[in-house]
Amino acid sequence: MTTWNIILLASIAVLALKAAGWLVPPKALDHPTIARTSDLLTAALLAALICVQTFGVGQSLQLDARLPALAIAAGLYALRVPFIIVVPAAAAVAALIRLLT
Repeated sequence: MTTWNIILLASIAVLALKAAGWLVPPKALDHPTIARTSDLLTAALLAALICVQTFGVGQSLQLDARLPALAIAAGLYALRVPFIIVVPAAAAVAALIRLLT
């Protein structure tokens, strides 16, 4: 199976999952427990993606300049600093740490 066959098959599978989502009756999604779970699931998936992209290198865990940069970004975000300032500040912290090590 070639790479393009796998991409095509994965695309069809994702489209089928999306179509199946539209078949769920709206009344089922109005239940408070389901609504709260879906909200929390979205945040958990985003947090997991951030962790994997920050700390994962292949099959191993790597702690480097990205960890303090993420901590700075989280702190600034908690202080409600605008996103346009958070990103350069985190990048500057990572660059300074990489410069010093």
